[in-house]
Amino acid sequence: MKITSVTTFAVPPRWAFVRIETDDGTVGWGEPVLEGRAESVRACVAELADYLVGRDPRQIEDIWTVLYRGGFYRGGGIHMSALAGIDQALWDITGRSFGVPVHELLGGRVRDRIEVYSWIGGDRPAQTAQAAKDVVARGFRAVKMNGTEELQYLDSFAKIDRCLENVAAVRDAVGPDVRIGVDFHGRVHKPMAKVLLRELEPYRLMFVEEPVLSEHVDAVADVLRNSPIPIALGERLYSRWDVKQVLASGVVDVIQPDPSHCGGITEARKIAHLAEAYDVALALHCPLGPIALAACLQIDAGCYNATIQEQSLGIHYNTTNDLLDYVADPSVFRYDDGFVTIPSGPGLGIEVDEEVVRQRSEVGHRWRNPVWRHADGSVAEW
Repeated sequence: MKITSVTTFAVPPRWAFVRIETDDGTVGWGEPVLEGRAESVRACVAELADYLVGRDPRQIEDIWTVLYRGGFYRGGGIHMSALAGIDQALWDITGRSFGVPVHELLGGRVRDRIEVYSWIGGDRPAQTAQAAKDVVARGFRAVKMNGTEELQYLDSFAKIDRCLENVAAVRDAVGPDVRIGVDFHGRVHKPMAKVLLRELEPYRLMFVEEPVLSEHVDAVADVLRNSPIPIALGERLYSRWDVKQVLASGVVDVIQPDPSHCGGITEARKIAHLAEAYDVALALHCPLGPIALAACLQIDAGCYNATIQEQSLGIHYNTTNDLLDYVADPSVFRYDDGFVTIPSGPGLGIEVDEEVVRQRSEVGHRWRNPVWRHADGSVAEW
């Protein structure tokens, strides 16, 4: 079996897919995308494709190593996202060639299903209480919301109060048993993060995500270690080498690598097992499309420390197309009592609707994240 072609598609709302075909007609799909940089990632996939054509797609570890180490310069969001989508597609091909789901190739399942959570609200948190009620009515038992708008290094307590009011409203709306994650989105700097973590303690949160940017966690390590709220981060860490110092520092309770950003299934599993050695939970980041989610679920199936899975159905970015639009059988992602069953079909366990992919790729997208500014005109973290 040899790889004959590598083709990428930019599809709305903000995703990119890769299709890899072999000489016996087997096709595998991956999702190589970095939000807001989809075309850069597609260009990187095209460059890496020069190493792929003519190779046996089942030599996944060797191909991964070549694509990572063979270019001399390595790592970062663009390179690792391109590698991620390719890696997902190679696992999809390999599973299909043996007629088994990817998780069986990786040692089998330790679970049959995994809990999922739903996003509520948009980039600027407002009216999240009603959104929380709606998703709980649809069967979700855990939700995640943005905690704040832009925050300066030293900002007003009025903004702190608004954050607390929003969280309190969600807690009142869903009751004590629904779990709530609050995402700081890296918008919060050290001085205000210390205040927010203290003030949020009474709300019994599932976790606080990216309380500060990952590059600043050492500056607030003592605060994070001592907070009774579990600390989650990792979506902007792209390899086991990025993650190892964070794990060793003891500041993180929930690691959140993104298998479409961190080198795919191959690398995400290595990160997950490394985290298990530190007794850290795994909650894979996935506000993306169906191929990314399928890859996450194949990883969740075999990782003991996987605890909950992000998914994008109904997320505020999905304004033109949604998670289920690109799969031939949407029931593969049916949520039951807040859980999703691990897909058991061959490869990634889903069938991509190639006709829809090709149609929507004619539309494409130019999604860009917003640029925010503080009242003084300086750029704010989004």
